[in-house]
Order: sequence, then C-alpha cells, then structure tokens
Amino acid sequence: MEKAEKIRKSYIDYVLENGQPPASFYAFAKKLKMAEAELYEFYTSFESIEMDVWKSFFDQALKTAETDPTYQGYSVREKLLAFYYTWVEVLKANRSFVSYSYRKLPQPVAAKNPQELRLFKEAFLTFAHDLMYEGRESKEVIARPYIANKYPEAVWLNTLYILDFWVKDTSRNFELTDTAIEKTVNTGFDLMGRSIVDTVVDLAKFMYQNR
Repeated sequence: MEKAEKIRKSYIDYVLENGQPPASFYAFAKKLKMAEAELYEFYTSFESIEMDVWKSFFDQALKTAETDPTYQGYSVREKLLAFYYTWVEVLKANRSFVSYSYRKLPQPVAAKNPQELRLFKEAFLTFAHDLMYEGRESKEVIARPYIANKYPEAVWLNTLYILDFWVKDTSRNFELTDTAIEKTVNTGFDLMGRSIVDTVVDLAKFMYQNR
C-alpha cells in the first residue's frame, strides 16, 4: 500500500471511529508513526485528504470499469452507465465515510458544485471530455455550436445529482439510484444525440442555401 493510500485509509478509519478529524496534523502524524514534515509532503490539511479520498473513489471506479473485458466494446452511453454503476458500488463500500463527508458539503451538491470536490471534478471532466470526443467520432454525440463544449460540465452536474440521490436513497439495495442513473444517462444522450430538431435545422439550412 503506497503512503498516500495508507494516509487516506487511516484518516477514514479515524473519523469513522471518532466522528471528527484528529486534533492536529501532529497528532495524526504520530498515529501514523510518521514525522509531521513527511505527512506534509503528501497533504497540507485534513480537507486536502478528504478531497483526495473523493478523487480516489473516482479513480477506483474508472479503473474497475475499464478493466472489464467488454468495456472497450461499449458505446459511449454504455461506458458512462458502466462507470456510474461501478462508482455507486465503490460508494456503497464506503457509505459511512461518504455520508460523513457529504454532510459537511453545501447541499444539494448538484446545485452548489462544492470546491471540496474539485479534485474529483477535474479527474471526472477529463474522463467526460474523452467520452464526448469518442461520442462525436461515433456520431452518438452531435457537435452543436455554442453548447457542445458544455456537455462535459453537464455530465458532471448529473454526477452530482446522482450523488445527492444516492445519499438519500432508502430503497432496497439502492434500486432507485440504479433507475435514476439509467434514466438520466439515457435522457442526456438522447439530448446530445441527433434529434428531430437537428433534422429540421439541416433542412432549413439546405432550403436557405438553395433558395
């Protein structure tokens, strides 16, 4: 286990056992049997540890999804669905910490887009940009003027919506969250894909250019 991962795991264990962060970085470093200066080489605050924990959940989910032998053959829509389902499984495995950390965030996070999730957001947007590029290549996503460059941000906001939904979901095995994922992803790709509006616009352009 690398040191950063060990630090994150020890922090999670501590806050779940005590309901709050350690009294100081010094006390936490001592618990880790690490010099305080060495701890600062990895993180500068407890907030920075939590930010990295959220990103690590994303990294774990994406790595797990991508190592599935069938993943590379998926459509872009299916890849996003696979990521979300895997991400929720990671959250479920860490629900106590997620609930603890989520309570401290401005809510609903989908409306507030909190800075505390910045590292997660940066990593996710890279993933979303890659998906949108692949989607344009496969014609699953239409490159509409002015709004196409907003698609990754829209997918990020959907991710925050799913987080809000999942934290409050009391259905058996979070079945309603699975439904929310399916419906939001399908609706999103239906909107980003070619629609009757695009067909009408193309016809209008043709008629104007050949009047």
